[in-house]
Amino acid sequence: MLTQPFADAIAAAEQIITEAPHLRTEQDLIEGYDYLAGSIRAAQQMAWAYERDFPFFVRSTGPYTKMGLDNPDTLYFHSYLRPDAEYLVTGTRGTTRDLSFQVLNGDYSPVDVPDSLTAFDDRELEVRPDGGYEIRFGPAASRPGYVQLAPDSAMLVVREVFSDWDTERPGTIRIQRVDKAGEAPPPLTKDLLAKRYGVAGKMLLSRLNTFLAFPKWFYLNLPVNTMTEPRATPGGLSTQFSSAGHYELDDDQAMIITVPKSDAPYQGFQLGSMWYVSLDYINHQTSLTADQARVDPDGMIRLVVSERNPGLTNWIERTGHERGYLQFRWQRLAREMKPEDGPTVQVVPLEELARRLPYYEQAQTTPEQWRARIAARQAAVAERMLG
Repeated sequence: MLTQPFADAIAAAEQIITEAPHLRTEQDLIEGYDYLAGSIRAAQQMAWAYERDFPFFVRSTGPYTKMGLDNPDTLYFHSYLRPDAEYLVTGTRGTTRDLSFQVLNGDYSPVDVPDSLTAFDDRELEVRPDGGYEIRFGPAASRPGYVQLAPDSAMLVVREVFSDWDTERPGTIRIQRVDKAGEAPPPLTKDLLAKRYGVAGKMLLSRLNTFLAFPKWFYLNLPVNTMTEPRATPGGLSTQFSSAGHYELDDDQAMIITVPKSDAPYQGFQLGSMWYVSLDYINHQTSLTADQARVDPDGMIRLVVSERNPGLTNWIERTGHERGYLQFRWQRLAREMKPEDGPTVQVVPLEELARRLPYYEQAQTTPEQWRARIAARQAAVAERMLG
């Protein structure tokens, strides 16, 4: 059977899920099977989109194809490249908080993070008054509007980052290989389809193994219920810093995370599950940007991570996850982040929040106000997914 290699990979992938080291509960396993479904879909999409001569941008991750602690505030796109060919990227700049480009020399693997060969944001582009821009990527020497590809360049990643979900709108983007414009790819063959099914299977297994190993490198060696000082994101953008950690909380506990509202254009926080993906950020407040969060009069943002509703605007919902990952990101930076720009963490009994939180009374929210917050999230994500 032509599809047998992919079917075999799915069976092996199910075994990876059922033998994952973090499994404790039936809910962990249920979420694992849901993660598997998204990974199967993503692997097929990426294998069929592996087109370097007639390329197009593909959504790398989304609500139903999550991976790698995906950022709820970000639209991710990628396209494959040949390092010896020239590509023209054209688009219009939307009103999102950040638009960035990154060239990688490969994909993530269970033993390595791909090198970032080039990373920049739209501040380095010449954006026309109508929002239009273009960039050329190729082997020639770099010049204005042209990015030289290193000999091992393999993938172009584009991130469009939202801070105010209600008002910001995405732009447009497309890519073409310059010398192939107006031509067409050869017709499909049985051999090509067999190859794609095989590639999809390899991508599926690599994806699962990679992102189960990834947290061991950057999270699980940290003391539980702590977060690191801001640091340059490993394998990430040159203008991005992050702070990471992992938590384990009882239902009668709350984690208070205090962080200054940054002068960075984008500052976001999120929770992730032990499968190293975002929690449900559409129907629950499992993430907040600086624009979405309540800022106290002293300039600090105080987030409260808990299972039970404390009746506070900056409640971060655990949604039944007693363990998971914590992540801050700062992007489009104009300076290096300092320790004092980062978060401090306290774990307290839920009943002590009124005593432990400055400005507690001002931070409260009513059930009606909370419902409106969630409705706004649902509407904003629905609109964004159409972009």
